[in-house]
Amino acid sequence: MFKSAIVYRIAPGWEPPSLEALEEALDRARFAPCSPTEPRSAGWVEPRGREHGALAESVGGQLVLSLRTEVRAVPGSAVRDALEDRLRRIEQETGSRPRGKQRKELKEEVVIDLLPRAFSKFSTTRIWIDPKARLMLVGAGSAAKADEAVGALMEAFRDMAAELPVSLVKTGMSPSTAMSTWLAEREPPAGFSIDRECELKQAGAGESQVALEGAAPAPAGDKATVRYARHPLDIDEIVAHIEQGKVATKLAMTWQDRVSFVLDASLVLRRIEILDVVLEAAAGQAGGGEEDDGFDADVAIATAELGRLVPDLLEALGGEIEPEGAAEAAKAG
Repeated sequence: MFKSAIVYRIAPGWEPPSLEALEEALDRARFAPCSPTEPRSAGWVEPRGREHGALAESVGGQLVLSLRTEVRAVPGSAVRDALEDRLRRIEQETGSRPRGKQRKELKEEVVIDLLPRAFSKFSTTRIWIDPKARLMLVGAGSAAKADEAVGALMEAFRDMAAELPVSLVKTGMSPSTAMSTWLAEREPPAGFSIDRECELKQAGAGESQVALEGAAPAPAGDKATVRYARHPLDIDEIVAHIEQGKVATKLAMTWQDRVSFVLDASLVLRRIEILDVVLEAAAGQAGGGEEDDGFDADVAIATAELGRLVPDLLEALGGEIEPEGAAEAAKAG
């Protein structure tokens, strides 16, 4: 269900809209392919993948949505060639070569002319909302992609004259500091194990370094990077790197022998994988009929595992810091 995930917290007191109202709002912003002159399009599609199916799926009280984007990009080389050809013809006809604003306008015309022949790239961003836990996960590996999905969802809520008060989760300890400490002390947090991959970068000005005795200050302008892949991480060499001022920016981990992932410095979970022990147990309990497409089972497994992993991870990172005003909102509710 998720390969990457960014975690959001929903403010206390929030009540989800009815499934019918949400469905209608999403339908008004349903995905439509780009027109011949459109470079980009975004809209909601059926999470289950069935045409004309529901846009808002509810499985065991968990809401699942899918935002699809289409991007039509014209290669820069094609734009340059076509623009140069047009500039040359104008120069031959008028004796002068367009510059400045006129050149910019010609370039925009070239892009519009070439768009109908451009190839489309499609991507789908999945959103999972757990109303009871006030938790929302966006299946994106970058802040820009997550922001687009969250913005589209907020727009749908405004269309219902409702609000979706969400904010990125913040923790008492930065992921870099925590990961560096776990590596330096060779001791993962309770319930987690450290796998065989990490990335270390030299901390720059204003970036936190693990407070190890004898740790050297980061050299100005030095952003050296060290990566380990398929390599044991409980070694003196890694401790030495941290003592010299490097911090962990990525770390492969496994939770409870059930879910593996790579944690990064921005608190993004990457390369999420539900392990075989979970899938085999679920397969043994499955009882779907011929009409079952496996969607409900996939959602149930992913939300159950990630719904327990995320709180444990936040606790390992020093606990969650509530957004400003959250406590007052909870009392008011």
